[in-house]
Amino acid sequence: MTETPHPWFANHAETLERATTAIKERGYWSAYPESPSPRVYGETAAADGEAAFRGYLDAKFPLDQPGAGDWVATERSPFGVPLGVSYPHVDPATLIAAATAALPAWRDAGPQTRVGVCLEILSRLHAHIFELANAVQFTSGQAFVMAFQAGGAHALDRALEALAYAYAEMTRHPAVAGWEKPAGKGDPLRMTKTFHVVPRGVALVIGCNTFPTWNSYPGLFASLATGNPVVVKPHPGAVLPLAITVRYARAALEEAGFDPNLIQLAAEAPGEGLAKTLALDPAVRIIDFTGSTEFGDWLEDNARQAAVYTEKAGVNTIVVDSTDDFAGMCRNIGFSLTLYSGQMCTTPQNILVPAAGIETDQGHKSFDEVAAGIAGTVAKLTGDPARAVELTGAIVNDGVLARLTEIESIGDAVLPSSSVTHPAFAEATVRTPTVVKLTSADAAVYGREWFGPISFVIATDSTTSSIDIFRSTVLSKGALTAAVYSTDESVLAAVESASLDAGVHLSCNLTGGVFVNQSAAFSDFHATGANPAANAALTDGAYVSNRFRVVQSRRHTTA
Repeated sequence: MTETPHPWFANHAETLERATTAIKERGYWSAYPESPSPRVYGETAAADGEAAFRGYLDAKFPLDQPGAGDWVATERSPFGVPLGVSYPHVDPATLIAAATAALPAWRDAGPQTRVGVCLEILSRLHAHIFELANAVQFTSGQAFVMAFQAGGAHALDRALEALAYAYAEMTRHPAVAGWEKPAGKGDPLRMTKTFHVVPRGVALVIGCNTFPTWNSYPGLFASLATGNPVVVKPHPGAVLPLAITVRYARAALEEAGFDPNLIQLAAEAPGEGLAKTLALDPAVRIIDFTGSTEFGDWLEDNARQAAVYTEKAGVNTIVVDSTDDFAGMCRNIGFSLTLYSGQMCTTPQNILVPAAGIETDQGHKSFDEVAAGIAGTVAKLTGDPARAVELTGAIVNDGVLARLTEIESIGDAVLPSSSVTHPAFAEATVRTPTVVKLTSADAAVYGREWFGPISFVIATDSTTSSIDIFRSTVLSKGALTAAVYSTDESVLAAVESASLDAGVHLSCNLTGGVFVNQSAAFSDFHATGANPAANAALTDGAYVSNRFRVVQSRRHTTA
């Protein structure tokens, strides 16, 4: 039996081939340009995208899902811009039933057709990238350029990466094989064996407020490509980016001749707790979640019927031992702390520095001078409001503000946080990062995650002590990133060994245009699944291979 793929597979074959090569080579490659320049996307693309975004405001979102009853509106923009978008509210049982009904034809279409349709969906989303970027910006609080890159181009890259892995895993074995076993003097035993890629069942994607597309797309497209219908449950504060995604995906699926209910939006009413209800449904066999440790742990403990992929909280750490570029080190760390007001799961929190200071290209620097150097860079980056807000964006929720208030009475603030008036959005909630000095004895403080623009410069007994703290903290609390600065190869080796023990990705001596809280699709893995911060990596073979099973049939054949 040979699959006859949908024509879209051939249309996008070159993109898929390049992506599958990229995941093997691990060099630089991107399918979607990250610059919003009109030279790249056309003179009217930005205005057209913004107009499309504004067309959604104060209106019912155009989504033709079955079973819609009332409408819900839960978003509040961190920029203070009224959104007023309402979404169809569908009973969970209706969502599950529609998804289940859509599965058989999608399963039987085969890997090539499924991947081809998914590639077409990505192409259509890319055509609406400015629309997506505006939706990400005004729901997450990211500045526009970051929303365009992380919420648009980079999210699409991660989705394509997931498709490449999914296709590689689904086609690892032949669809049909001839089997012949010698049988002595008689005719050999002959069989034809067919191997079917069978999806696990309904997949649930639980979105987050900060990166609604970047964190959702890998699981969404990995599940869809491997044959699983997807129910998308956005964060109540960031529904629009995923609603747009579902809208264009449904249109492509229907055009290809498939049930559009292969992907559905599950918008929830205030306080409904829809994620828990859906997660415990026996038909839900895959769950992707990004968010708090508390809910991630709950999913892992309670959604026993499903393969659960979680990215949770962590305590990202930098070990500072020495540097041959003190100014570059401070600039690099300071930028990482400032970007999106530290509201990235990869932002450094703990900066471990020997209390006796470090050796640099500028001579010996005391602990206080290191802390001041880092804080000074942050202060410079945030000193001009017009420039600052293009880096910091806005504060995404009240929990971040509460932590900023809590930290005011803890430690010694080298740089206090301050409010900034956004030049374009007067009602935006903007806070600059705070940098606080602690000692190694303050483990109760730095040993927990302070999500947001809060970081600590921690005085330790020595670099050896810093490495021990780094290892133990990540092993117990988890981390998605780690970094080290040293001119001593033995120190670099020791920290790398500790990072292997703790199962966390490590960056060494970053002083230029690469930052610890950024990762590149097709080259960098995001998370490892080897420490408490996440149980999976975006994206590798393990992330996609458990979303399907291979079921075989066999028949006797004659010569």
